[in-house]
Amino acid sequence: MTSLLSYEVVDVFTDRPFAGNPLAVVLDADALSTEQLQAIAREFNLSETAFPMAASDGADYRLRIFTPQQELPFAGHPSLGAAEVLQRLGRIQAGRVTMSCGAGLLPLDVQPGWVTLTGGAPSWSDEIPAEGLLAALGLSAVDGTGPARRVGCGIDFHVVPVTRSALARIRPDLGAVAAYGGAGVSAFCWDGSVAWTRVFAAGAGVPEDPATGSAALGLGLHLVLSGALGADGQQHYQVVQGVEMGRASFLRCTVDAEAGRPLRAQVSGSIAPVARGEIRIPAG
Repeated sequence: MTSLLSYEVVDVFTDRPFAGNPLAVVLDADALSTEQLQAIAREFNLSETAFPMAASDGADYRLRIFTPQQELPFAGHPSLGAAEVLQRLGRIQAGRVTMSCGAGLLPLDVQPGWVTLTGGAPSWSDEIPAEGLLAALGLSAVDGTGPARRVGCGIDFHVVPVTRSALARIRPDLGAVAAYGGAGVSAFCWDGSVAWTRVFAAGAGVPEDPATGSAALGLGLHLVLSGALGADGQQHYQVVQGVEMGRASFLRCTVDAEAGRPLRAQVSGSIAPVARGEIRIPAG
């Protein structure tokens, strides 16, 4: 008989099925090779597939994350979605847990249907001219509203501010987007409390992502560094993403800052179960 693995599909950053960012969570795949895990991720063909496994470094579990094209050291919506599945199935307890991934040991607060993730150590570049990124997105210089920056809390994105009308008009050159490196490009329009965003992770094999927790974490760094958020204390902001894809996603975020320097960022969201089943184990 062919061996099978159990999986669940959940929608992340939404409180209802068929919105947000879909995620496949495949259980008990510890013995599989990287090539077998990648084959499963290609089969689901979602922006990411998550494989929670036993940890050997003191964490509650280890998480491996794959796009259809490659493994990622860290990503936001797989971290939240996998934690919700593990808690709902009784494999971890509600409350504070520690996840091991390529970005290190990261804490999460897991409640039924709602998870908060603390990102890895913040990193950022100086401001960079936006014109090249705008061109890669099919926009012109007049569509930008300020300088861009490379930011990250475990995985890096280029963030570039644009007008609200320009956000809807983006037609990316995916090769040009991938050439910038990092995990992708996040275009955003900031209205003072909400960032309307679109994220293109062409280098990882994801043309456009409905919701990107890791990019939302990095955006908080940029908002502090650019003065759009306060320079001290805990700052709150929301991210709305996936609207243009018909998969509206809502991310609630905070960033802690001191003297204009980001110290820590968190992203929270709802998770809605959608499907469960079994998948064959690919040939090794």
